Parts: sequence; C-alpha cells; structure tokens
Amino acid sequence: MNSNETQDASTSTYTMGYSDDFQRLLRRRNAETSATHLLPHLEAGMRVLDFGCGPGTISVGLAKAVEPGELFGVDMEASQVEIARAAAEAGGHRNAMFQTADVADLPFEDDSFDVAHCHAVLMHAPDTEAILAEVRRVLKPGGIISSREMFVDSSFLEPTMRDGWETFAKLIEANGGHPQIGRELKRLFIEAGFSDISASVSFEPFCTGEDIDFLHGFIIGWFLSPATVEAATKYGIATQEQFDGWRRRLDQWKDTPGALAAFAWGEAIGRK
Repeated sequence: MNSNETQDASTSTYTMGYSDDFQRLLRRRNAETSATHLLPHLEAGMRVLDFGCGPGTISVGLAKAVEPGELFGVDMEASQVEIARAAAEAGGHRNAMFQTADVADLPFEDDSFDVAHCHAVLMHAPDTEAILAEVRRVLKPGGIISSREMFVDSSFLEPTMRDGWETFAKLIEANGGHPQIGRELKRLFIEAGFSDISASVSFEPFCTGEDIDFLHGFIIGWFLSPATVEAATKYGIATQEQFDGWRRRLDQWKDTPGALAAFAWGEAIGRK
C-alpha cells in the first residue's frame, strides 16, 4: 500500500461503519462491563462528557452514576446520537443529553466538565494529540480523563486466526487509526499534559456457546462483508482468496468444542 492510498483511506470513513452487525456488538457493552475502571471515580453531581458516545449504551450508565449531575454525549454520526437519545429516554435518564459534534472541536466552554470519557474512540482517530488537547481544554482543573482502547495484537480467537487479526489491524491503520493504542494510553496521557495517571488492562471475553455464536455472526457480518472485503482488496491489504479461507476457518472455529475468543483493552485515567 503506498502513502497516497493510505491517506485516501484515512480521510474516508469510520473503519467500523454503522452496520446492524456492529450495532449489535455495541449493545452488548455498558458502563458496568466497559467502564469498570472509571465507575469508582464518579460521584453524584458530577458533569460528564462522553466523547464519541456512539449509541449511548455506556453513556446511560455513566449518567446514572452521577445523578443528579449531567452527562453530555457527543458523536460525529447523527444516527448514533438519535439512538443514544432514544436509549436515554427509554431508561428515564433525564440528565443525559446528546448532540452531534466533532471531538476535535467541542462545542463547550473551557473548564466545563469534571470527567471526560471515551471507549474505542482514540483508536480510530488520526490526530489523537488534537483530541486529547481539546478534551483537556474542556476539563476543569483536577478533572478526570478516562479512555478504554483496544490493542489488537493481544486479542485472539482460539483456535487461532492470527492472520485475520493482522488484517483487521491494517484496516484500522489504512483509515488513519491506531490498532495498538490501548498499550500506549499511559504515555499519550503524559505527553498530553495529564498527571496522576493510572493504567490497567482487561479482556472482553467470548466464552459461552451463545457468545461464540454471536461473535461468529458478527465477524461474518462485518469483517467478511462485501464492503470490508472491497476495502481490503482495494488497498492491497488482503485478497478475496484470503477472505474465503477465513470464512472456512471461522466456521471450523465455531464448531470446535474448545472455541474461545477475547478482545484486549487498555485503560487509563488521568487528571488535568
């Protein structure tokens, strides 16, 4: 892949897209499972920013944790904001508000928030420095930044499909993202001027038969979708023959009694 092709990809679209298959994966996540590292730091009355909030499945749990404080969720995709608003309304979270916005140009005053949170956002953002600087601007002195991001090289399927993971990482890179950024959060927070930083790692497991069935369907619906295959072949990341082989191996994986999988995540919390 040459540099011009990489640049074209990095300025095109969000790598994961907004398919029904990806939305089903997001709906499995909530504050209790995906923001465990942050919840002990939240207090009633806090003002929270959830940047890159997606469909709000984590946001509403954060909003509940800080009641009667307020949560403001922002996302670049209007359809996700509408889903998040509906989720908040359905759950009775009147303290959760959502709007479309660019995370690198937030529509908030300086020193506006006690906490800023994101999940799987920085890994897809070409200019992480600009985003961290903007988040730091809107945090109050002493305010908390929290992020949970994937590091693909420690994620796995067992029996293994390592070459499939490597292709996924290259797709993220082709769109200007950072597939290993979960391991780098502590350093990035330091470089962005945050202090009192704590870092941790966790796994999102897929262990039960139901989990395996779900992940099998998700990988087929997203990674093996015509759109993903077209992008990968267009930029020389993988061939149609490779995708056909992964489909066969994925079906074999699903039917293996010892099938197991996990996404690896790095987490960090810092203060302004």
